[in-house]
Amino acid sequence: MRIAVVGAGFAGVSAAKVLRQSGFDVTVFERAPDVGGVWSRTRRYPGLHTQNDKGTYHLSDLPMPADYPQWPSGEQVQRYLESYVEKFGLSSALRLSTEVASAELVNDETGWLVTSRPAGAQDPLTVERYDHLIVANGIFCDPFVPSFDGQASFTAAGGRVLATGEFHDIEAARGRNVLVVGYGKSSCDVAVPVSEVAAQTHVVARELLWKMPRKLGGALNYKYLLLTRMGEALFRYLHLRGFERFLHGPGNGLRRRMVDSVGSVATRQFKLRELGLVPNGSFEDIARSTVSLATEGFFERVTDGRIAVHREQVITELLVDAGRPAARLADGTVLPADLVICGTGFRQHVPFFDDALHARLQDDAGNFMLYRQILPIGVPRLTFAGYNSSFFSPLSAEMAAVWTAAYLRGGLTLPTEVRMRDEVRARLFWMTKRTNGRHARGTNIIPFSMHNVDEVLDELGLNVGPLTRARQWLFPVDPGSYRRVTAQMIRRTADPVSAISDGNPMKMDKIRR
Repeated sequence: MRIAVVGAGFAGVSAAKVLRQSGFDVTVFERAPDVGGVWSRTRRYPGLHTQNDKGTYHLSDLPMPADYPQWPSGEQVQRYLESYVEKFGLSSALRLSTEVASAELVNDETGWLVTSRPAGAQDPLTVERYDHLIVANGIFCDPFVPSFDGQASFTAAGGRVLATGEFHDIEAARGRNVLVVGYGKSSCDVAVPVSEVAAQTHVVARELLWKMPRKLGGALNYKYLLLTRMGEALFRYLHLRGFERFLHGPGNGLRRRMVDSVGSVATRQFKLRELGLVPNGSFEDIARSTVSLATEGFFERVTDGRIAVHREQVITELLVDAGRPAARLADGTVLPADLVICGTGFRQHVPFFDDALHARLQDDAGNFMLYRQILPIGVPRLTFAGYNSSFFSPLSAEMAAVWTAAYLRGGLTLPTEVRMRDEVRARLFWMTKRTNGRHARGTNIIPFSMHNVDEVLDELGLNVGPLTRARQWLFPVDPGSYRRVTAQMIRRTADPVSAISDGNPMKMDKIRR
């Protein structure tokens, strides 16, 4: 079986490794000249670091290098992925600087026709057939940059508007007036190095988000609070189990006090009241759509005046003021703005699919209908990787690849399409209610990372043991605990050749334990 993987970030390279070990012929298409996805040198912005510490942000069978700092830089993460490719001999499977122009499902028997070309070129086009397609382009691959009124005259006057992922050279901000739009991770990350060289740095925040200190009270590493099963259980999941029933039942008062106390410490530690930057709502809102770790030095620069935050504001228009580029905010304030850097989110879509196929993959609201965040219902020979963004995105993506490999090897019994569709709809309804619709088209599962891993592995009968899971309640999850899962899956499932010998590559046989 020939498998095409589109994207060479954590999801794509881990899928390639798992599927090659499982006996499949894999080709990985990546339009960037290097592996890495959001960590690629073509997309890194100044100040980019991981939110996780290095002990929790890696693939199961290769830890981050011991000499890396606790929170690795974007460049270091990209080097880690290169070492992963080298360790598992994946170079021969990679087609870097190669863009997938289109992928067409011919029929259930023939599979996919994948049309590719050199990145940035219109031709030559190469058309190849594959039995299965894995979409690993990432939910953060296509930045959304607002279209501002007055942008044409603003640009003619020398102003620039770009996404954080398009900002690579800090010298472009030296001596300039810079507006950073947004208050999420990328916006705050960029604002700090920019403030060191810019004439003025303003952050325009439509909504303030709660930020988690790296070390609560300057002492307790946040990984002991949120990167454990206990931390995850502080927020109500769709289905409660075990101790979660107590936390969200008789123990709800205790749970709320625990969450609120973290918010109180963060408020004091960052001096949010003095700065006028206490977000609306409670600290529990930190988990509505994403948990943002405070960028090192951000609030210190707000305190000393190098960064000015305009809360509950948006840019209503770009303009030319006294011959210079500027921006007007909703409250009427006009700010000089040579450079506008937008950390305003991403479009979740598959650019190489046509509208008809997109309609089969999504509901009426544009949410991806993916069983286990992996399998589109009613579209054969297709799975997704990395459409389960979480605290432990590398681990989540890798375990999704294990699920896909078991599926293709004939080692998985699925519910009926009706049941899978009902389950996905119920999950999307819950996600929309919990996050006010901010769940990246159904692909962002934060903070329920380990719930997702459990559901994927329990369906395969391959979850780690109860003692390991018990330890994860008190200590940060170590992805290394899952390093044997791929080998276990291979031993328990059919040979891929026998699974397709009857002409049906999607034959489902139950896992033999």
